[in-house]
Amino acid sequence: MQKRMGEAVARVARKVNDTVENKRDSLDLSNCKLMTFPVGIYKAMRSVTEGIHRISLANNELKSLTSRFVTTFSQLRELNLAGNYLHRLPEEVTSLLHLQAINLSRNRFRHFPEPLAAITALETIDLEENEITEVPTEKLATMASLRSLNLRANPVSLEVRLLVRPLIPFDLLLSPEKPIPKA
Repeated sequence: MQKRMGEAVARVARKVNDTVENKRDSLDLSNCKLMTFPVGIYKAMRSVTEGIHRISLANNELKSLTSRFVTTFSQLRELNLAGNYLHRLPEEVTSLLHLQAINLSRNRFRHFPEPLAAITALETIDLEENEITEVPTEKLATMASLRSLNLRANPVSLEVRLLVRPLIPFDLLLSPEKPIPKA
């Protein structure tokens, strides 16, 4: 067990060092078994955080994202948080003024993360395979840059399905409706 943890820590350290030393614009910490974003990374990356435009924390065990993460990586354009245990986002996510794409698929959201509606540059939101039933259609309709919202494999109510289509100027991806069982 300790050996595997040590290997995971070493893998994270290698990825962070590679990003810092090569001044890359992306950080990929997917599949690292992270339960939280390691605090030590903020210090290790402080010289390059402004240049980080893409971060992947996909397929980890994150239960939350801190406001510090959002404010530290304020220049993000793409954020991949797929395959975690997230159920909400910090309000500070609204400060990600350059964010164009966010992947929150395969998480635990029961409600649409409304802070996303305030991000004017956002073009793509992926919320596939969550537990979302309600969608803030009026807020989404005002998102001028939004091109695609993926809500496949969510229990979106029939009421929302009927209301949403005429209001939105973007691609809305929903799972096909299940036929109503005959009595």
